[in-house]
Amino acid sequence: MTVEYVLLMAVFVLLLMGSIIKGPYGAFTNTGPKLGARVERHLITGDGFKPSGQLNAWSE
Repeated sequence: MTVEYVLLMAVFVLLLMGSIIKGPYGAFTNTGPKLGARVERHLITGDGFKPSGQLNAWSE
């Protein structure tokens, strides 16, 4: 009974780990270009980058 239980748990863990590893991979490969385009747009327009706090002025 113990051998069957261990084999059943091993199969379950392998199937679960396969879905955990493969699931986010598709999401990241599909949204990567969108994220890159948003970052480039923000860098070009300067939108979304607001200074926090007091800006330090240059002085000698």
